[in-house]
Amino acid sequence: MRIARYTTGEDPAYGIVEGEPGSEFIAQVQGDPLYQPVVLTGESVRLADARLLAPVIPRSKVIGIGRNYADHAREMANEVPSDPLMFLIPNTAVVGPGDPVVMPPLTHEVSYEGELAVIIGRIAKDVPPERAGEVIYGYTCANDVTARDLQRSDGQWARAKGFDTFCPLGPWISTDLDVSSLAIRTTRDGELVQDGTTADMVHQVPALVAYASAAFTLLPGDVILTGTPAGVGPVEAGQRVDVEIEGIGTLSNPFVRR
Repeated sequence: MRIARYTTGEDPAYGIVEGEPGSEFIAQVQGDPLYQPVVLTGESVRLADARLLAPVIPRSKVIGIGRNYADHAREMANEVPSDPLMFLIPNTAVVGPGDPVVMPPLTHEVSYEGELAVIIGRIAKDVPPERAGEVIYGYTCANDVTARDLQRSDGQWARAKGFDTFCPLGPWISTDLDVSSLAIRTTRDGELVQDGTTADMVHQVPALVAYASAAFTLLPGDVILTGTPAGVGPVEAGQRVDVEIEGIGTLSNPFVRR
């Protein structure tokens, strides 16, 4: 099932994306499906006539995982950490499909990072890996945008990854998906720059949920970014970055300067 958050010019709504490619429509559901059962309203809209929004706005937190692909760690001249390397991103960084990523004047070296994002569906604490699936609502695409120069100078990553608009999510949440071996590709202005697979994660999704929930209580709508494969690189104002993940879809965002 594909759960979208969208608008047609009025208040945001949620719906199930159905139909064949090119003729999809969104069947509206009551309320927020993260907090209540999926009940159709009987109303629908063509996907082409709706504006997709970030499929979730975390009420609590976005948890990032660094260096979770060995080839990416190597390209950044870093060691692969023995345990997941966690950092926090404010929910004000989240934007949706098509929204511009605004590069502030404080940074002159902005990079894209295509990633699989895990959406938490229920309150969770100290979850063992074998039960991680019970607290996962679904998955979406993410771009963990990074001010690389500030990441180096600050010595920690809160500012470099936490600017407003630096965490695009979308296009929707895919549920009931096996994410153990999915192709993940990133293009910059149509040029393939990342071509990886989630099978290459150092720490797989169940281990990440267990590790994060041992430190923090996870709340419905929390997001875990699972790391990026090799191929990260700079993006300039006027360029567009697309993150495509097998079984989910494509997240596309333009980059602009403020």
